Amino acid sequence: MPTIIDIIKASKCYKQADKLVHALREVSLTIERGDVYGIIGLSGAGKSTLIRALSKLVTLSSGQIFFHGDDIALMEAEALRNFQKTIGMIFQHFNLLSSRTVAGNIAYPLEIAQVPLTVQKQRIDELLGLVGLTEKRESYPSQLSGGEKQRVGIARALANQPEVLLCDEATSALDPQTTKEILNLLKAINKKLGVTIVLITHEMDVIQHICNKVAVIENGSIVEEGLVSQVFSDPQHGTTKNFLQSASHEIPEEFFKESSPNRKLLRLKFKGKAAGEPIISDVVRKFNVDTNILLGWVDRLQEMIVGTLIIEITGTPEGIENALRYLLEKSVYYEVIENER
Repeated sequence: MPTIIDIIKASKCYKQADKLVHALREVSLTIERGDVYGIIGLSGAGKSTLIRALSKLVTLSSGQIFFHGDDIALMEAEALRNFQKTIGMIFQHFNLLSSRTVAGNIAYPLEIAQVPLTVQKQRIDELLGLVGLTEKRESYPSQLSGGEKQRVGIARALANQPEVLLCDEATSALDPQTTKEILNLLKAINKKLGVTIVLITHEMDVIQHICNKVAVIENGSIVEEGLVSQVFSDPQHGTTKNFLQSASHEIPEEFFKESSPNRKLLRLKFKGKAAGEPIISDVVRKFNVDTNILLGWVDRLQEMIVGTLIIEITGTPEGIENALRYLLEKSVYYEVIENER
């Protein structure tokens, strides 16, 4: 797919009192047309600064951001206005105009763009249907639930038919069921309209549910990035591993025992062909070790199913070492986790 956004060594520094704070440190990312690209990080990691830089609400200290090959920092007035029309923004706390109805909120960016009234009405009707709020047309924000407010925010962001939707923690103020509904709506918009979506979040479940690509940001730097199915099935960086562990599955304290060369606690990840083979049985038979399956779950990472097992393996140090080598030969990712508590 063609590249739509290219971020090259983007850095941003702020001065606080006598200190220089590095919000972004030489961040480089490529976002292709049709991506649902997630940027995940803890509070203060730099993800909000990055998404504001993408919308030119923040000026970089150094580095460049290209949109269709044009440096957004060098855009003159008309080119900048055209660029801003191609970017829609969805906010964590909705940012709706309380004095306007649902239709009035959606109309606001159309009015700014001086779209004719007849075209405005048609566009508002289309968007209300798209987000499932046709019957709420004349309601005010105070009369809406959180999920309905965010649907209005999505419709407003789509009003000028943008190429890119930027989502700033768009579901963090919502309950789990409403979050799922909003994510499903965004996924449908991506598929139906071909809109590229860039979202920032601190929630692993959001990334797993909707994104095809992910970048993990920490202290202003990208520490890991790529396809969701690859990054989360074979995480390389400690921050990614921590996000995965804390997402939906916590290992009970009683599974952790005193370290011993005759026992290891492992996290195994199975994907593709490995998921259909009796690998645990083979390990027991071939290497004279015992295994105890303590915990297991399955995650869907877009089109890939990844299975995870927490197992206890006991035996001689040599038998355990041979078993671990065999797991790698069978393309089963493993991680020793006995000392993470």
